[in-house]
Amino acid sequence: MKLDLLLRNADIITMDEHRPHATSLGVWQGRVVGLDGDLDSMEAAEVLDLGGATVTPGFIDAHCHTTWFGLGLGELDVSAARGLNQLYALLEADMAADSAAGPGTGQARGWLLATGFSQQQHGGEFPDITVLDRITGSRPLFMRHNSGHMAVVNTAALRLAGAEPASFPDPDGGVIVRDAAGRPTGLVQETAQQLIQQLILPYSSEAIEAALDRATRHYAAEGITSFTEAGIGGGWIGHSPVELAAYQRAASAGRLHARAQLMPVLDVLHPLGGQHPPGAAPAGLDLGITSGFGDDFLSLGPAKVFLDGSLLGETAAVSQDFCSHGGTDNTGNTGYFQAEPEALRAKIEAAYAAGWSIAAHAIGDRAVDLAIDIITGCAAKYGPRAVPNRIEHASMTRPEQLPRLAAAGIAVTPQASFFSDGGDGMTLSLGPERLGWAYRAASFQAAGVTLAGSSDRPVADGNVLRGMQAFVDRRTASGAVFGNPDERLSPLHALAAYTTGAAAATGTSGIKGSLTTGKLADFTVLSGSPLTAGSIAELEVLATAVGGNFTFRTPGLTFPVVADSAAAGPIFSTATNRS
Repeated sequence: MKLDLLLRNADIITMDEHRPHATSLGVWQGRVVGLDGDLDSMEAAEVLDLGGATVTPGFIDAHCHTTWFGLGLGELDVSAARGLNQLYALLEADMAADSAAGPGTGQARGWLLATGFSQQQHGGEFPDITVLDRITGSRPLFMRHNSGHMAVVNTAALRLAGAEPASFPDPDGGVIVRDAAGRPTGLVQETAQQLIQQLILPYSSEAIEAALDRATRHYAAEGITSFTEAGIGGGWIGHSPVELAAYQRAASAGRLHARAQLMPVLDVLHPLGGQHPPGAAPAGLDLGITSGFGDDFLSLGPAKVFLDGSLLGETAAVSQDFCSHGGTDNTGNTGYFQAEPEALRAKIEAAYAAGWSIAAHAIGDRAVDLAIDIITGCAAKYGPRAVPNRIEHASMTRPEQLPRLAAAGIAVTPQASFFSDGGDGMTLSLGPERLGWAYRAASFQAAGVTLAGSSDRPVADGNVLRGMQAFVDRRTASGAVFGNPDERLSPLHALAAYTTGAAAATGTSGIKGSLTTGKLADFTVLSGSPLTAGSIAELEVLATAVGGNFTFRTPGLTFPVVADSAAAGPIFSTATNRS
């Protein structure tokens, strides 16, 4: 047998406990076929000497919003603004540029779409709708908060939605924030965003395909080979009722540069006929398609359901009041569920009965209680699922919830990427007594709970190397350690979160997560080892491969094609680029 690719002279961290380290790796037909001595006397179509560079399994982001991120790359990015005057200036500049371009041009002509806003970047202040109206005039504005759980709009957008009058009711699970006189402030929370979004959606399939191309090229440059898209098809997180078809077309056209697992939002499931378990009223997708449908490159994951909101927006369902800035639990605010708990239970059980795994967005500890209760009840009634059930974020977990999660086999996806930008703000909201419950990591692993590395991008920084560093040091923007210092992970466990842990959480441990013979040849080449680097965040991604084919190589550098392993260090040659 002649290999397709042979990597030599590498520092290979396999993440396989039975064979943790190697220096050579062979690839044939997209799979790892051997390491070191397994490859003796084997020839290869391409032999690359990595000059001692480090190879790890390809990074897996187990919870992100790729379409949203890709669309945002083509919208006005306000994330760099510090202070509302800078934010207003960016909006004014966009309005001026769009006006100069003339009619028929501009983003979604008629709408000003912006991304990356957070009050944390503006001293806790939100924009003044009067100023926004002066800047934008009759042009409707939709500026999504980087949490995804709220947005800032102007009066023109509210008028289009018919939501400006004080008599307009808040939707279930959402709030149109108003002042004491009943006038909208411009902030719409949770499901209230849909009032505005339904005027913009759906995006065209071509727009989504282009967004996926942009986003996953970015992923490849950061070493990401697989990701889970946490919500498609509907609700306030989806972008089109045919979002899956857009993904399929992007994959067929070579515009999807990483493997994708997609979570349809629970809202798009509908009642199904046919045979089903006694007493169940199943809800799913046509033809009975459920979690796991697809192939190694594109598949369906769990059904995504929102139970509560966010910590930064203080809409998460917590058991004790959010704190005032004085640090006491006296705000009277314990967040809220997205719907009545029994209504959520009925909808989730209908999906589970149809064969779907469940991914429950639960930020507050009260929401985590509800998620555990519902999922364990469904599993007891209808049996386990091949694709694991999950709690997305699990941001606030009390000590007694840890063994319940482990016993139920529920995976969790807390984002270390939140520590830097949001950690100081969350510290004020939670207060010292509960801070140790926030964004656990080491205690999840110690309790036997599957911990998956993820970013929630574009809500937070999606760079995996910075995410690993954040798991290791848990530093906030002020330099403080966020939460309990004992929750910090070792570099090995941080790497595991984005490889073996994420693979386990997505139900793909049999084919990815470690560089083991027979598994997919998805790997990342780094300038140094994350296990020994002084700063993981400062390592460089040199190359990324999916199925042994390079999706990224550092421009201008090359690995030499050689007959022996004498090279002193990694260099690149465009002649060997197989992407």
